[in-house]
Amino acid sequence: MLLGVDVGGTFTDAVLIDAHSAVHTAKVPSTPAHESLGVLQAVQLVLQRARAHASDVTRFAHGMTVATNALLEGRTARTALIATAGFTDVIQLARQNRAHLYDLCRAAPEPLVPHELRFATPERTTPDGVLQPLDPNAARTLVAEIAQAQPQAVAVALLHSYAHPQHERMLGELLAELLGDDVHVSLSSELVGTFREFERTATTVLDAALSPLLSTYLRALARDSRQLGLVEPLVMQSSGGLTDVAHASAHAALTVLSGPAGGVGGALTLARLARLERVLCFDMGGTSCDVCLIHRGRVPETAERTIAGRPLSLPALDIHTVGAGGGSIAWRDQGGALRVGPASAGADPGPACYGRGGQEPTVTDANLLLGRLLDDSPLAGGVTLDRRAAEAAVGRLARELDMELLACAEGIVRVAEAEMLGALRVMTVERGLDPRHYALMPFGGAGPLHACALATELRISHVLCPRASGVLCALGLAAAAPRRDVARTVLLDARALTPEQLHQQRTALVAEASGGLAAPPVRVRVRHELRYRGQSFELPVEEELHPSAHPRPAPLEPRELCDAFAAAHQQRYGYRDDSADIELVTIRASAWSPAPELRPTAAHTPTPVADIRRIVFANADPVLAAVFHGELPPGAAIAGPALCALGESTLLVPPGWAGEVDQHGTIHLHHHDDHDHHERES
Repeated sequence: MLLGVDVGGTFTDAVLIDAHSAVHTAKVPSTPAHESLGVLQAVQLVLQRARAHASDVTRFAHGMTVATNALLEGRTARTALIATAGFTDVIQLARQNRAHLYDLCRAAPEPLVPHELRFATPERTTPDGVLQPLDPNAARTLVAEIAQAQPQAVAVALLHSYAHPQHERMLGELLAELLGDDVHVSLSSELVGTFREFERTATTVLDAALSPLLSTYLRALARDSRQLGLVEPLVMQSSGGLTDVAHASAHAALTVLSGPAGGVGGALTLARLARLERVLCFDMGGTSCDVCLIHRGRVPETAERTIAGRPLSLPALDIHTVGAGGGSIAWRDQGGALRVGPASAGADPGPACYGRGGQEPTVTDANLLLGRLLDDSPLAGGVTLDRRAAEAAVGRLARELDMELLACAEGIVRVAEAEMLGALRVMTVERGLDPRHYALMPFGGAGPLHACALATELRISHVLCPRASGVLCALGLAAAAPRRDVARTVLLDARALTPEQLHQQRTALVAEASGGLAAPPVRVRVRHELRYRGQSFELPVEEELHPSAHPRPAPLEPRELCDAFAAAHQQRYGYRDDSADIELVTIRASAWSPAPELRPTAAHTPTPVADIRRIVFANADPVLAAVFHGELPPGAAIAGPALCALGESTLLVPPGWAGEVDQHGTIHLHHHDDHDHHERES
């Protein structure tokens, strides 16, 4: 059996897939104070529902927000930084730009290392070699000084250590010798391996500051899992691949986007089963909404992104996040306008309608008042909704805004949807992609409630709602493959590069990435980042290596790399310069172990009998709609206006939308007008 558990801001989800491809699910409220407690509760519940034992589980994959939440809340370790003399303040100087250009009072986040914990080491290297050797006695004296400061973690980021890491390694050995195992050490040459000293230093500091907390959490979870009879968990990385507990504990920065990455994997699995290569996905949970894109059957990745205003120079799936979740709080701004988020009611106390003491109006409260959630049908996790509490919370805001109750509730939903529309457009329109050419896949507990409205605004005609949409992140964890990534900045003249030199560089990185896996890789990808000399940023040229293929495809040669880069530059910027010098800046290698092949099946149960309720779809005007309680079997048809109360989420089908359920339990909806138009064309 395959087990996936995802910890979200509001709920913790578990998915268990048995040998017959049956999917068993569970959802329990998250326990922010002790997140592992919620994990074990979800595991025990899903095992109980599957009538299985912990010993039946052959693989346990885990995604969480521990590192992310710690960063956002400032719960980081006391961290020291060792940098080359003259460069200790690089994390403070940063790039001298402002994230909010016209907000002169908005300050950048404070560095995670204060001035008094920044230490200079007398050494210097260039890209070509060592300029000033590091004296071992001076290094030992420096480490002794650091020990007196009593840090919990130390980040080591020396100038040009991506090319010459020997000084960092010397310091790492001395830190381990003099400070012991109780102090975590992060070396930039091991973690990042690429140039741009600010981003590399900031990433290494972030890794050091978060790793002690994550290590404590993962060790406790591994211990509790063993006591329960489970195998040791594998941990989801931001890249969408799994790694072992030891590697994740040593490098917490790899897991900052652990939770959202699981959802991307689940969406990709179901998109492939539906034979769709272009899918726009959004995961709307209780706290936020994460948007990603499946383009030509693959999810784009990035090696440079920002988390809470801090750069992260590590491989990550390209996910855009906005603060629009079911628990996002609605409020009136100083100008009298209705706003939603980014503050969230979270898991404790949660929305007002949860009956746990929450007083603020949220998107969930608004959906309940509009009839889109049911107060006589508990949500997943056993949460029974209190309509009176929702009326009181939304009513107070309605009076502030001088609005009717239902009009205010509908306004809350529309404002939240506007935030999500902005995120969906960032991933499509702002990148030159037409969203009408994509299907829309909602997931998360709240996603299917808003899918058809968002699709209508974007003129998307196809919506597919997974049966396990409310726990799709956990499903993606169960389907994920172990992965290891390695990167090195090489700064080579691409035109003068010989095939032998390129092969040597590539082979070394592939071997290092493959060696980090417990099993031989079944897939290897090499990403070459190139630029015209004098440019500041690079474009990637990728190639897939198939270790088991016979015969193996020939790897790219330098001339082919240059041609591919020029073509990519032409596509991106509209021109190419065949006379300009080209630099091969960085090479990245990624290796994957085998992943389980999932083909989840839907239960062939009778179509549930619908009852009739009043639901507000638009203009604060309730209309009669069919409400289905429970899962719909394969082949079942559904037409709006309707509401499907699924196991862990709720699907809203407005008038004009209709569809049916496929063999995997996914509900495919099409807009009537678009469907008729396509029928006439065919």
